[in-house]
This record gives sequence, C-alpha cells and structure tokens, in this order.
Amino acid sequence: MFSASTAALLRAAPDEPRTAVYKTAGGCEIKADIFRGPGGGSKPVAVWIHGGALIMGTRKLSPDARVLRALLEAGFAVVSIDYRLAPETKLPGIVEDVQDACGWIRANASALHLQPDRLAVCGSSAGGYLALMAGFSVNPRPKALVSYWGYGDIVGPWLSRPDPFYLQQPEVTRADALSAVGSTPISEPPADSARGRFYLYCRQQGRLPLEVAGHDPDTEDRWFAQYCPIRSITRAYPPTMLVHGTADTDVPYEQSKLMANRLREAGVEHRFVTVPDGAHGIGNIPADEQDRIHREAAAFLIKRV
Repeated sequence: MFSASTAALLRAAPDEPRTAVYKTAGGCEIKADIFRGPGGGSKPVAVWIHGGALIMGTRKLSPDARVLRALLEAGFAVVSIDYRLAPETKLPGIVEDVQDACGWIRANASALHLQPDRLAVCGSSAGGYLALMAGFSVNPRPKALVSYWGYGDIVGPWLSRPDPFYLQQPEVTRADALSAVGSTPISEPPADSARGRFYLYCRQQGRLPLEVAGHDPDTEDRWFAQYCPIRSITRAYPPTMLVHGTADTDVPYEQSKLMANRLREAGVEHRFVTVPDGAHGIGNIPADEQDRIHREAAAFLIKRV
C-alpha cells in the first residue's frame, strides 16, 4: 500500500514533475519531486539533495538544470528531496530526513516504477555533504554517490572559525541573523526568505557547526564524529565521485581533496574531478564544460547501480 499523496502523484500529468509528501515531522510536510524523463518501465533512481548550507534551499529543480538533464538522459528517474532546515531542526533530524526519504522511495518503488536495489545519491554543497553522509548512514547503502563541491568534515576550522572571505562583507549582527529564521520546523523557505543573513552571520562568526548541530565542536568533537563522513569511511563505503573547483570561496577545494585521500586510503573506488579555476557551483566555466562534467558524473553513477 502507498499513501494518498503517492496516489495523487501517480495521477499527475506524465510530463510534469510529480510531487509527494514523503514525511511529516513536527507539523512540517517534507516533499519530494519525482522526474521520470522519457521512456516507460521501472528505472534506477538518483536521489538529488539540494545545497544551501543546511539552512537554505529547496528541492525544486528547473527542467533545464544541467544535473537533472544529465541524470535523466543516463536513464535514471530523479527524486529531488527537501529536508528540514537548520537552525530550527538540528543535524540529527536533517540526516534522519535523508534516511527516511530513501526508505520512502524503497517502500513505494513498485508504485513509482523505480528499481529500489539500484539507488544512487548525489548532491551539491551541503547536499554533497549529505550525499556523503548517506554513504554510511543510509541502510541499505546507496550503490554509488556523487558529491558536487561538498565536504566530508563539518567541524574543521573552515566552518568553526571566522571565514576571511565572508568577513569582507558587511557584518550581520546576531539579532539580524535570528530575525531571518524561526522556531518551528521548515523544509521549504518562502521565495522572499532572508535566511542567507543567518548563514552569513554563521560564517563571519565561525558558528555554523554550533548553530546547525546544537553542539560545540571545540568541546564536543567526539559527538561530531558520527556526522563527519571523512571519519566514517571503510571498505564498505560506496563508489564515490567528487567534483570541486579550485577557486571555490564557499567550500574549500581542500575538502574534496582530503575526502579523496581518505577514500584512497580505505581502498574505496572513487574519482576526483578537479575543475581548474572553478568557483562554487562551477557556473563560471564554459557551459559545454559544465555539461560534460554532469554527463560524466551521471555515467559514473549509472555504471555502478
């Protein structure tokens, strides 16, 4: 059996992204968009996790988004998920949402015409971090992962100390930062959201791990071990592709470099794609090169699911 929201999803027009509520928590409905692309029959599934520092962002993908086009053309159905956002929801709840989204996909795979044993996870920035988390926190493990400009360490100095790049911008006070967020769970910010102010405050003050997790990385490092993928890699970790630009001013290129080194040490199949002079999101490089990288990532996944 599947939920009423899933039944409604199946009645949606076939050429539209189909939306379902995969979970409700604390009165917050958490949604997923399902894209099937051309062709019928059951398909392998790529879970897409959006970025936004765990504080901002949405599941909504433009129909012409490069990552979506590449995954659909490779033969995947794409399930783009929301998750509850920080600081209203702390890190354990966010990771739980990713786990539950994968569980919902598997539970409804027959109704959605998906192949539950052929599931990959990918995401960008904070979504790349959550994709890497899925490599050991989701059971059964995904068959493969792609982290686009993500990170495996959520407590390092790059996040737990004031960031020189963000200190160049006008200072955000704590009062102004708190006015941009609320106290009740949220998974889909309104279009006019000012949550970016809260993020800027966190980077200027080096408080992002504390605000997102509710724990102090300086005094509770052991607690964070379970939320740092780089500390949780074993030979059982899924094949992983990392994509990162060398000119990234938001998530340092070094983060993917360190992750690649750890994967190599553990004997995990992986590929590390360095984008010379690529900024965060690599939108500053030629469009055809962006397309090539996304197609390469989709091919990496489809060969391993």
